[in-house]
Amino acid sequence: MPLIGVVSLCTGRIEKVLIANRGEIACRVMRTAKKMGVRSVAVYSDADRLSMHVAMADEAYHIGPAASQQSYLCMDKILDVAKKSSAQAVHPGYGFLSENTEFAELCKQEGIIFIGPPSSAIRDMGIKSTSKHIMSAAGVPIIEGYHGEDQSDGKLQSEAARIGYPVMIKAVRGGGGKGMRIAHSEAEFHEQLESARREARKSFNDDVMLIEKFVENPRHVEVQVFGDQFGDAVYLFERDCSVQRRHQKIIEEAPGVNMTFCIFCIMVKPLATANGTVDWVHRQCFLEVFLSPCCDFHYSSIPVCDAVPSKGPKITGIQYGDEVSAHYDPMIAKLVVWGEDRSAALKRLRYCLRQYNVSTHSNLYGCISKILLRKGLLSVVNIAALSNKANQMLINIYFAEVELAITYNPDGTYSMETGGQVFHVSGELQMEGDVTYLWCSVNGVLSRPKLVILDNTVHIFSMEGSAQVDVPVPKFLAGVSGSSAQGGAVAPMTGTIEKVLVKAGDSVQKGDPLMVMIAMKMEHTIRAPKAGVIKKVFFKEGSQASRHAALVEMEQEEGAGEE
Repeated sequence: MPLIGVVSLCTGRIEKVLIANRGEIACRVMRTAKKMGVRSVAVYSDADRLSMHVAMADEAYHIGPAASQQSYLCMDKILDVAKKSSAQAVHPGYGFLSENTEFAELCKQEGIIFIGPPSSAIRDMGIKSTSKHIMSAAGVPIIEGYHGEDQSDGKLQSEAARIGYPVMIKAVRGGGGKGMRIAHSEAEFHEQLESARREARKSFNDDVMLIEKFVENPRHVEVQVFGDQFGDAVYLFERDCSVQRRHQKIIEEAPGVNMTFCIFCIMVKPLATANGTVDWVHRQCFLEVFLSPCCDFHYSSIPVCDAVPSKGPKITGIQYGDEVSAHYDPMIAKLVVWGEDRSAALKRLRYCLRQYNVSTHSNLYGCISKILLRKGLLSVVNIAALSNKANQMLINIYFAEVELAITYNPDGTYSMETGGQVFHVSGELQMEGDVTYLWCSVNGVLSRPKLVILDNTVHIFSMEGSAQVDVPVPKFLAGVSGSSAQGGAVAPMTGTIEKVLVKAGDSVQKGDPLMVMIAMKMEHTIRAPKAGVIKKVFFKEGSQASRHAALVEMEQEEGAGEE
């Protein structure tokens, strides 16, 4: 962790550090601090009072409600705790206040060490629009776009038209895929702009946007650089982050695939005075500088590193009994593996992934596994081509509808026919403690997968991989269970209703937006599953909706036939 470098640069020794963050990164900083003999101070919101980072800390202080704006983004509360606990330093982790110029300056004024870049560096490089102006003036190529101060809807829309669709609408602060939307046409620009603004306000307390040309099938490469107050600098080579979903990295790989020395020199030469993680896309175009004092950024990311052979560590920020809250980032764990070459690293990664038994209703485990198993997608040639279309292909594979004919035989076995093949299946459930196993035989081949059943979903885990089977609710039970929302729309996850866009009596077409939800700091638009009339709206703005809760009730328009 960068904490080591900061300690060596400071006059005197840091005895106590406050971690102004939560989850995996807070736990990781605490582990490093403990190894160094430094006491750690945690802060927590109402939603995190029983979280792992609170239990790990030497001291923990409550700072407010679950909403980030009232807790983890409150600079005054964080600094009050730092003074109350006599912490000499604050480690911001990533996200939240890690790239906030004002917070870094306030720490300096209070005589508290801010473990990260100085406020001047954050001001110049932490704000994307400012960093692009500086890099462009220095002769570094950037993606064509608008980075101006005029934030009126009309100005932003006219600039998007000048640049040419599709365009990327991006918050000038923060990262992690938040406050980012693609507008493919002028017709959808305003909706995407408002969505990006709302998400940015929730995450960073700032809704200033920049507009730039959207790059199709980009190669996204990062270079890690560090500089200290004595003028020394070091770079830690590059890592390829091209495999992404929703603008968030799924897999990180170092060294970058097919990175020649010439390409590397072109990227690194302009960065001699930089400090942070510098992102590049397309034809060596500067993207941004990520100034968090963390060597790596993780959103369910899995670096595949060529290094000394070793087993991969599993790093998490949760423990048994923890609740994964809808208020914060959904990253719960990451996996890091090494191999003597790329092939060995990928092989070890696939093996380690099979050890994960993640049975949440929605997670990236299956998506990552499919990416690794899909021939060609991680080849040297194709790693940069995991576009939205390829992502959708993987999702379609993962969530495929399968037609299956099942016959119960007199001897207690089953005959299952799918895709023109017949399988003879037998099995029984066995309990071992709290774990359920399925002893089964498929065409004479025995296996013993682990089962986890949540609602109407069965999760199956074995050494060959995992599967998720969604069992549909019979039609005669739909009205009783409420899962069908009487032909309306249901919440895909637990979250807060940010905006209600329809009212009773409104006519809607399939795909029309009905509501906007905020869950895990990301915004999700709920759209009409079919054409019809809104009969009833079940939630108001600001209210909480549980997963699978009916959001609206719809009915057919008079005279309309069944779809």
